[in-house]
Amino acid sequence: MTAMPATTPRSPAAATRQPAAAGPAAELDAADRRLINRLQDGLPLVAAPYAVVAAELDLSEGELLYRLERLLEAGVLSRFGPMYHAERLGGGLTLAALAVPEPDFEAVVEAVNAFPEVAHNYRREHALNMWFVLATETPQRIQEVIDEIEAATGLPVFNMPKQEEFHVRLHLPV
Repeated sequence: MTAMPATTPRSPAAATRQPAAAGPAAELDAADRRLINRLQDGLPLVAAPYAVVAAELDLSEGELLYRLERLLEAGVLSRFGPMYHAERLGGGLTLAALAVPEPDFEAVVEAVNAFPEVAHNYRREHALNMWFVLATETPQRIQEVIDEIEAATGLPVFNMPKQEEFHVRLHLPV
């Protein structure tokens, strides 16, 4: 059994909490590539999951953790963490979008990303040019956060709750 971490290679259009782009210092070597590819398959549910994965990759646990931290800091990975089914845990989850005037985009990114309930935030080439996921502790909190984001940005939030769930295994080989 494995836990599926959200190991997301950085999208060039992503508007997230991490640095805007990976620079020259973020060049990937073969070990970085193996690490990114392996972590997309999840972590083993054992007492020392990083040690197990490190052994699979012929790395020390310390080197694996160092590489992971470096990849996050460089913006190569936008996030690394567990993926929870918020609704099964009693929480709320929704997809939301904003139509942000281009001159205000960066300021709105900062305002939206200041909310801890924002799980992902991406720029889109569409009239609704900012899309984000909200994950809250209770279903009622979704509307509260939407109201707070509208107050912080001065823009209407388009709430698009899930109608049907699909499981799509996303693996981005590097």
